[in-house]
Amino acid sequence: MKVTQLRFEGFLKTPTLWESSPVYELTQFEIEQKSIGIDTEIDTKLRLGKYVERLVSHQLANTESISLIAENIQISKDRITLGELDCLLYKNGNPIHLEVIYKFYLYDPTKQGLHCWIGPNKKDCLVEKLEKLQQKQLPLLYSKECEKYLKSISLHSSDFSQQVYFKAQLFLPLGNSKSVDLNINTDCIIGFYCTPLELTTFKNAKFYIPSKKDWLVIPHTNVGWMGYEKYLEQSKNYLDRQFSPMCWMKTTTGELKKFFLIWWEV
Repeated sequence: MKVTQLRFEGFLKTPTLWESSPVYELTQFEIEQKSIGIDTEIDTKLRLGKYVERLVSHQLANTESISLIAENIQISKDRITLGELDCLLYKNGNPIHLEVIYKFYLYDPTKQGLHCWIGPNKKDCLVEKLEKLQQKQLPLLYSKECEKYLKSISLHSSDFSQQVYFKAQLFLPLGNSKSVDLNINTDCIIGFYCTPLELTTFKNAKFYIPSKKDWLVIPHTNVGWMGYEKYLEQSKNYLDRQFSPMCWMKTTTGELKKFFLIWWEV
């Protein structure tokens, strides 16, 4: 299977971060997660978020109930970009402004509620992203500058409902079984995170460090597995730059696991 297809399949199988009840008044977009062949190559130079948007574009274009209006709409004022609308579409004839998000969060047991979900390098967190969506990205639709654009395509902001397509992979501390916030879809929990010291438990396992685009991929056996010592050597290059790599592990029983090796102390 081509790498683009593997990434797309991994994206499809990632659950949305919440389901029926809105979180932060943000409603999840609902769409069938069916496998669709993807032949077109996506620019691998795109950052992961933009790459995911191309995968979503392919999914939307191949869904019968959906008709795309426009994507990646830059809204500017006096030649200064105010922001971007990810996607405008019709779903069953109803206009929707859709924002696309795909994130990786680690559970910090020292924090409460939704504040406990942080980025692998502690540079971002779920609450910050939710607040940005609620206070900046979604309100852009109602700006004067956006209204000018919408008039040019014979639409108005009042025509649209606003939804988010928010998928995430979640990781718990190694050995942690504490229950997590009930607003979160626990099906998103797909692995663990640990420090290099904690990893000594798995000295006899095999390891692989995927590229960032392949963080989307469900672990499989057809990769260049490394022994423990070589893996520690390679992972040190990431940790020294204060970057927590996502890794795959094949245990001695052949079980495949996905985890983050962190450079910071819990």
